[in-house]
Amino acid sequence: METFEKIAEKGNPIFHIDLDPQENIKNKAYFKDLLKEIVESSNENLEKKLEKFYHKDAELNAFYPVNEIKGIGEIKNKLWDPLKRAFADLEIRNNIVIGGAYKDKIFVSFVSHLTGTFINQWLGVPPTNKTIYLRTCHCHQIKNNKIIKSYILIDTVDFIRQAGYWPIHKSLGTEGMWPAPITGDGENNSNLDKELSVKSLHQSLTMQISLGTKPEMEPTFSTDNIRYNLINDHEQKKYWHPKMMWFGPSGVGTARGLRGFVDHHQLPFRLTFKERDYNTIGHYVEIGDGNYSMTGGWHSIKSKYGSNHWLGFEPNNIMVEMRVMDFYLHHEGLIRENWVPIDIAYILKQIGVDIFELIHKK
Repeated sequence: METFEKIAEKGNPIFHIDLDPQENIKNKAYFKDLLKEIVESSNENLEKKLEKFYHKDAELNAFYPVNEIKGIGEIKNKLWDPLKRAFADLEIRNNIVIGGAYKDKIFVSFVSHLTGTFINQWLGVPPTNKTIYLRTCHCHQIKNNKIIKSYILIDTVDFIRQAGYWPIHKSLGTEGMWPAPITGDGENNSNLDKELSVKSLHQSLTMQISLGTKPEMEPTFSTDNIRYNLINDHEQKKYWHPKMMWFGPSGVGTARGLRGFVDHHQLPFRLTFKERDYNTIGHYVEIGDGNYSMTGGWHSIKSKYGSNHWLGFEPNNIMVEMRVMDFYLHHEGLIRENWVPIDIAYILKQIGVDIFELIHKK
């Protein structure tokens, strides 16, 4: 199977783990319970729970402005302690829990909502004393029943939206809470079919590879021609379900059907980041688990912000990095749903727009 490997890794021998499905099921259940323990622990017991959950030198790659941190002390002080003080009754609600092995690493990944009453400021945003659902997508590399590296994207733009602020341009797609998979098995997927897992991952990867075809780079193409190509002629059409849902980050929004996906995200994105390269940097994770698959990059793409089509800000040709995950549901032989956390606040910060400063100017 062709994968998005880093150039530096190509040609180097890697020991590939063949993870037993029963072990994968145990991993998902174990770390789901541990996450619940952390989220719902008292502030006094938080560090003890983190020591149970994380290796003492664990690395955590997080959303802006937390960014890259290391060790239980920083994980506590920069992520979990501020969250639990802002949302005193915090709990976790999982939409998707999947696991698997990629090369020589084992992962458990989640699409969740951290839910609580917003009683104290977080990230400088004033409290509302109302319910907040923090859209949270997280992927954990595990070893010996502990996490050694985490990737966590909380949709801070959606958090700000729920707190009553909207400091950026209107989304092209629809804003709102992400639903669980249409099949209803996202949290309790007990897959034992290894061939199905491989098939799901292969479908998402081949679809992603097809995105490297760039009609927007043709010198004679107009925007209308590019749009027509992406909807009707582009290879990606072979992989998407007619009733596909693309759940995008706040600031971009959700889209339905290939036409909605192209209009509300893909075409604006392609016109803004024409020189993007999906293959040079590579993924840190590529896993299939039954009818689900997941990939992630840190960073997955580097490209210049070249137009105002995507996010609406004036182009400045600044090179930006993107923190991205993709969770897929494969249903009726095609990709039915795609949950796509992107650290929009981090992209905006790189082009000179700090959303946490903007809310105080409103």
